[in-house]
Amino acid sequence: MKIFGDSISGNCLKVKWTADHLGLAYDWVETGVLKGETRTPAFLAMNPAGQVPLVLLDDGRPLAQSNAILLHLGRGSDLIPAEPYLESRVLEWMFWEQYSHEPYVAVARFQVRYLGKTPDTLDPDLVRRAEGALDHLDTALKGRDWLVGEAFSLADMALVPYTRFAPEAGLSLQSRPSVSGWISRCEAFLGLPALGVSP
Repeated sequence: MKIFGDSISGNCLKVKWTADHLGLAYDWVETGVLKGETRTPAFLAMNPAGQVPLVLLDDGRPLAQSNAILLHLGRGSDLIPAEPYLESRVLEWMFWEQYSHEPYVAVARFQVRYLGKTPDTLDPDLVRRAEGALDHLDTALKGRDWLVGEAFSLADMALVPYTRFAPEAGLSLQSRPSVSGWISRCEAFLGLPALGVSP
């Protein structure tokens, strides 16, 4: 399997971390979005949407969209609960991540970290929605170790990368202790270095 991904992207990292957790063999092909490497004719022939992550499965078939890849890789593993309702709750969080979290938290982080904006110059509505997403997570995690059931799942995998990077956009995690504790548990589970929660 080949994983085409950009190491600065939380959407790509979640695919890498899933493959690593499951012990899957793969070749990582660094594909820089900022360098235009997702817009080359060769890449567009594999994924006309021009986005990473993209995997080429062992049989050569392509699969795009980070959470679709996670579900494909995680099928039959401990990352997807066997109980149907809990499995649906995992999907609920994964759909929410792409619709109500990533478009705000990740975009705010990208604009500050890679476009050179300062947090105070971000669109106030973007910041409000990003803050709201983090508040929603903090409320959901109060008194819980994981988002669904009693174990780490694809719900946590989908949400931890960009939540972990939120301080790079000037979004506070110190004021959200349930999220901060959850990030630390995810880092320990996945064997990631602790990034800390400042600011």
